[in-house]
Amino acid sequence: MKKIILSLAVPLVMYAHTMPELFDALKAHSQTQVDEMLVKKAEAIKNMSKAKLYPTVNLFAKYDNYNTPTGILPITPNKTSSMLKDQSIAQPLSNNIYSLGLAFNLPLFVKSIFTSAKKAQLMQESSQAKKRINILKNEALIVGTNANFLYLVALEKSLNTKEKSLLETKKTIKIKVNNGRASASTLYKIDDSLNQISISKNNILLQKKQVISVIETLTGIILEKPIEMQVDEVEASDDLASLKPMRLKLKAQQLNLKAQKEKLYPSLFAHGKYIHSTAKAYNNNDRVNEDYTNIGITLNIPIFAMNDYRAVKKAKVEYITDRVELKKMTDELSSTATMLVESIPLLDNSMKLYKKSVDNKNKLLAIAKVNYNSGRLSTEEYLRYEDDVVLAKANYYKAKTKKIQTQMRLAVIYANNIEEMIR
Repeated sequence: MKKIILSLAVPLVMYAHTMPELFDALKAHSQTQVDEMLVKKAEAIKNMSKAKLYPTVNLFAKYDNYNTPTGILPITPNKTSSMLKDQSIAQPLSNNIYSLGLAFNLPLFVKSIFTSAKKAQLMQESSQAKKRINILKNEALIVGTNANFLYLVALEKSLNTKEKSLLETKKTIKIKVNNGRASASTLYKIDDSLNQISISKNNILLQKKQVISVIETLTGIILEKPIEMQVDEVEASDDLASLKPMRLKLKAQQLNLKAQKEKLYPSLFAHGKYIHSTAKAYNNNDRVNEDYTNIGITLNIPIFAMNDYRAVKKAKVEYITDRVELKKMTDELSSTATMLVESIPLLDNSMKLYKKSVDNKNKLLAIAKVNYNSGRLSTEEYLRYEDDVVLAKANYYKAKTKKIQTQMRLAVIYANNIEEMIR
């Protein structure tokens, strides 16, 4: 029983082995659920705006007590005169009146309601577009982080290769030191280089933890090792699709300004009421039951509405602010996109050059080992060749990672389908 309880106390750990698994986990994780709630909130506001176009119908019941007999319903003069002549007729006046009724109100022409409904529709579309862009941003972050993870693992492998090489060299040096053919300081230099490798590997381990944490935050998945992937080229366009949420919001603000102005227009309402009232007649205490119905149309014409004037001014400021912000973001993203597009061929060339450099450094290291073992090369010079190989590999992997991250930034700007880009 204790074993069962302990197993239940351990949190469920999720792992992934493919990029689609990470993307699926992202969509179900809290990061995306927040955006989903914002979409639902916008949909609720849209439905509330449309609901104003429907009639309102209320059922009511009430009791009124008056200090003097009051009419249950208006009485015509002719009817009043006949009641006064014959007191046996219960007159519809009483101190205590009970009523039950139904009332409705229907907007026939309220221009601002229609415009507000269109504005709410655009705000919902803006929320949906923003949700999609946020998913793309998080997918891009996952891909870029995984690329960084691949870089760290590759760098760790090159350090392991260097470490293995130095350990073999250390064995040879140790024999030479013991035989008196090499000084002990040479061994210290090799040990110090091995220690530097351990420091670098420890730093890599720390960076791995950070990478794993980023992906876990976005997906709830612990990535034990990086996922190998190929990234297709970005489909560039003149349209900065990532700005779609802002564009829709700007259109909504424009409609909001229009709606605020339309509140100053005349409005037309239909209204009606049915009331059934009962009471004891004040003249003879008989029970009186009366039905009263009315239906009508009201035309409202705003003459002076300071609150509406100020609402128009506020809406205008909000519209201009969003328009300026959109222009600013368009200029910034356009410039950034141009820079990133021009960077990709340069990064490709860097990778090509670094790969060639790695091949050359490996060849030079092989020659250096022969010269060092034959005594024609100092320890410092030999260690420099070892460092050069690791540095060349690091530069190559870094350029490869930077290219992938650049592609992801462009994919977000142009709103490419990142899931289809990753293989």
